[in-house]
Amino acid sequence: MDETPDGMPAQESVSPFDVPTAPEKERIWDLCLAIAAGGALGGAARYGLNVLIIHDADEIPWSTLLENVLGSFVLGFVMVYLVDVWRPNRYLRPFLGVGVLGGFTTFSAFALETRDLLAEGEALLALLYWIGSPALGLTAAAAGTIAATALTRPRTRTS
Repeated sequence: MDETPDGMPAQESVSPFDVPTAPEKERIWDLCLAIAAGGALGGAARYGLNVLIIHDADEIPWSTLLENVLGSFVLGFVMVYLVDVWRPNRYLRPFLGVGVLGGFTTFSAFALETRDLLAEGEALLALLYWIGSPALGLTAAAAGTIAATALTRPRTRTS
């Protein structure tokens, strides 16, 4: 084994892109199931919202905008609890963050609908949607984080 200049054993570099070894592969199947279950719920919720809010190709796709902004808010809110408040849980973050909210929000529909607006000759509307949707999503994520932080902050008494 290699040593560092101070004579200590060198730590092996681990990259998030390394292929897991056999025991690690066996250990991630449960996370994949949690993500898949969450994705099914999030995707079903997104489908339901798309059925409720229909738009034409030359209009702002309100359902997708609402899905992405609401999903961003909830992600910001929930991550405060998952990271700072609740005890660590192997399944909650993948289930909620990657699965449910990953299935509920959609970048692919956002990209396709922006293209549809351009194809319909609605360049200004496409630009507004292309810039506004991510800006609203980031704002919503920050608002969710701020709201959850405010709710979880210990209250001090004033006399």
